[in-house]
Amino acid sequence: MTLSVDVFWSFRSPYSWLATPQLVKLQANYDLAVRVRPVMPIAVRIDGFFKRVNPLWPPYLARDCYRLAQMQGTPFRWPRPDPIVMDIASGEVPKDQPYIYRITRMGQAAAEAGKGLEYIAEVGRVIWGGEVDGWHEGDHLAKAAQRAGLDPEALERAARDDADRLDAAIAANQQALETAGHWGVPTMVFDGEPFFGQDRLDVLLWRMKQNGLQARA
Repeated sequence: MTLSVDVFWSFRSPYSWLATPQLVKLQANYDLAVRVRPVMPIAVRIDGFFKRVNPLWPPYLARDCYRLAQMQGTPFRWPRPDPIVMDIASGEVPKDQPYIYRITRMGQAAAEAGKGLEYIAEVGRVIWGGEVDGWHEGDHLAKAAQRAGLDPEALERAARDDADRLDAAIAANQQALETAGHWGVPTMVFDGEPFFGQDRLDVLLWRMKQNGLQARA
């Protein structure tokens, strides 16, 4: 029997990206359906969040992400541009956000088309992989969508014309995450139990095997 796991994922979260290659391997190696549920990053969900965090946290996060990427062999560089427009020094996040709403809406549309994991793997690499400057420009996202088996024009059209419905679905994802017992990303939820962080994927695998998860032939 195919098991399923919900993955709550943000396009601005470095740890979400670092979990993605492992999630792709899990679905490839086991009889498992990974259901991607995009959420908005905390920078836009919680007003003033980055004005209140300990100033030691951002530099530690950067150090941790780079070493984790090296350990995993996952390509990594902070995106150019950052999916969230903000003043790093002050923590000020403007209301006008030209990137994150578009890309999150397209991620939700991809998930609804049954290609959520493929989409975050391809687009995540474009945003976070370190090879692309101006990931939001030109045909970078369109080619990534095509590699994921999707129609890029349909995704762009959905993000533009169906924005209100997609935003409601994204908000419902966030509510489902909180109902499961967490607020951060990436969080994997299996059978109602949350597993927060890419460093809990081994624990998730152990739990799913307890519930009959089988390797693919």
